[in-house]
Amino acid sequence: MTPLLSVQGIRKTYGFRIGCTDVGFDLYPGEVMGIVGESGSGKSTLLSCLAGHLTPDQGSVVFDTRAEGPRDTVTMSEPERRMLGRTDWAFVHQNPRDGLRMSVSAGGNVGERLMAVGARHYGQIRETATDWLGRVEITEDRIDDRPRAFSGGMQQRLQIARNLVSGPRLVFMDEPTGGLDVSVQARLLDLLRGLVREMGLSALIVTHDLAVVRLLAHRLMVMKSGRVVETGLTDQVLDDPQHPYTQLLVSSVLQV
Repeated sequence: MTPLLSVQGIRKTYGFRIGCTDVGFDLYPGEVMGIVGESGSGKSTLLSCLAGHLTPDQGSVVFDTRAEGPRDTVTMSEPERRMLGRTDWAFVHQNPRDGLRMSVSAGGNVGERLMAVGARHYGQIRETATDWLGRVEITEDRIDDRPRAFSGGMQQRLQIARNLVSGPRLVFMDEPTGGLDVSVQARLLDLLRGLVREMGLSALIVTHDLAVVRLLAHRLMVMKSGRVVETGLTDQVLDDPQHPYTQLLVSSVLQV
């Protein structure tokens, strides 16, 4: 099977400080990879390089495009990368305000993504937006409300609807449950797990929360000081960590 995403030798530095270095892995269709580590471990820098928000100093990020097969997104033109970000890719920010148009209605936020991929019929756009709001547990009577009128959990669910409405194959998630109350986190994680399974999505999830990756990720990468120190099946890594740093991460959770 051809990997959906093939990452090789990714390196990003900020002067003398290493953001991430020598990172490589393959991600297959329908697979979810978790990336964990403490603050400053390099996980968010890596995600930004993979999603095209940062240009790595070295390495390749090869995506199996629908039209042309495997393409290195690092060397793609900016218009090509933007189109990929509207169609086959999606990015869920930790702060939903970074991924929403706060001055546009809930339905408009979802509809904009559809219009970006060519939808023009207003009735069909509104109907699809209504359907997707329902799928993320936002009632139809809120379709014309602005996101600022929503709770943090509702804003995050709206951001997910906006991202997934165009049927992407790869979703990047940066701390998708960060800053939310525990009960809201549980509801959102259950929603995400259902949508990932239902749509057959591939996903890369950056988080410091091992419970999140336990629930969502098939495989796990552990990062420390910009490097991957351990990788494997999620349950295997969490239940029998081999690297001292991973052992420390797991034991610190167990002691809470």
